[in-house]
Amino acid sequence: MDSEEQVRIGESEAMFRDVNETVAFVESPSGAERITFLCECADEFCGENLSLSRSEYERVRAVADHFAVAPDHTAPEIERVVERHPHYWVVEKLGKAGEIAEETDPRSDG
Repeated sequence: MDSEEQVRIGESEAMFRDVNETVAFVESPSGAERITFLCECADEFCGENLSLSRSEYERVRAVADHFAVAPDHTAPEIERVVERHPHYWVVEKLGKAGEIAEETDPRSDG
């Protein structure tokens, strides 16, 4: 996978993350119930939904280059699975995709 493709994928994943940040804020300010999030995988046309509690989502978001994806929605060329849960997996972005994830993190101080 070339660098240009990694950039495109990284930007797409960052967009899904930004949407999910808004969903988390609007849907569950108290954090009591489960929330439906978009899969943050590399497939820009993925329409899979994930059901996470606020605390599960916050654990994923605690690391800038971690993303929640549907099981088996992985791109081994740019990420590795760091956690497997029954309804979602957590992946860590690598290389250029990881750099973009960190640079575009809406929770970053930078």
